[in-house]
Amino acid sequence: MAQYIIRRILASIPVLFGILIVTFVIARVIPGDPCKAILGEKATPEVCERFIKDKGLDKPIHEQLFIYIGEILQGDFGNSIRMNVPVTRLLIERLPTTVELSLAALLVSVLIGIPLGVISAVKHNSWIDVLTMVWANIGVSMPVFWLGLMLIYFFSLVLKDTPFWLPPSGRVSPGIPDDPFFEVWGWVIPESGFWAGVLVFFSRMNILNALLTSNWELLRDATEHLILPALALGTIPMALIARMSRSAMLDVLGQDYIRTARAKGLGRLGVIVKHAFSNALLPIVTVIGLSLGSLLGGAVLTETVFGLSGLGRTLFEAITARDYGIVQSFTVVIAIMYVIINLIVDISYGYLDPRIRLD
Repeated sequence: MAQYIIRRILASIPVLFGILIVTFVIARVIPGDPCKAILGEKATPEVCERFIKDKGLDKPIHEQLFIYIGEILQGDFGNSIRMNVPVTRLLIERLPTTVELSLAALLVSVLIGIPLGVISAVKHNSWIDVLTMVWANIGVSMPVFWLGLMLIYFFSLVLKDTPFWLPPSGRVSPGIPDDPFFEVWGWVIPESGFWAGVLVFFSRMNILNALLTSNWELLRDATEHLILPALALGTIPMALIARMSRSAMLDVLGQDYIRTARAKGLGRLGVIVKHAFSNALLPIVTVIGLSLGSLLGGAVLTETVFGLSGLGRTLFEAITARDYGIVQSFTVVIAIMYVIINLIVDISYGYLDPRIRLD
């Protein structure tokens, strides 16, 4: 197992460098002037020339690439051209929002999608099966931004005077205390450094921070703010997981060992849970892993609709402003997340199915 993990990590290094190089080149060859995008159309040629030189964009593209790769290898993601702040700081500030939203959306997708898929397979060709698959097809094809706006309209406007009202935007309400857990615990951390960044990163995940500090007011408020964007973002993966669960269960339910288990007199629930579902997990786990990767990289519309300053929204703004530092670094971080998720999924195969040997 250890050798397999090492091989996968080593094999991922060329992939990450390839993504870095492609992103670096594409960001610079697409039409658009970073000076005009950041300083405005009225910027004079002299101002733009000085701006380009100050940001190091006057050097040949291959020289810029080598400089950037050297900085990446030293753990330095550079500075944002538009904001003039370290990209690492922006990652620490914006990435927790996207991670928290993606995990919440995935939780909603799994908790609803898998039961619906299993029930649909067990009730094959019934009205439940037809209704579930119709809903799944609608969920896959429903635009996220439209669904987000409809959820805001219904839960924040139509139900505004009811107990079912939910906040339309933001992460927490003004005035809710959200002190970082390390400050509540009395820890003294340095202003900068790796471990300081790690602690600040986790403290910006409101749900986790509330649990660590027993701040139940923050937990309730942050959860209420997270429900609508999680539902909007999780609809498509929810439908995909439901369809995959149904397909995998139908394939397993037709196997001989299922008929043998039934012939031995095992209860229907035991056959479904112990024999069928456990053997249908591999494709379901695969689609869950792929869904999490897509959620981390594709939350831009959801974050925009619900006013969340996360990774996707920041990346979109950086692309429109030709902020190369953010585009390159955020893309590499998303790629690293994909690699880690795929590695976890592959490792889980060996535990879910002992017949698979990761040697």
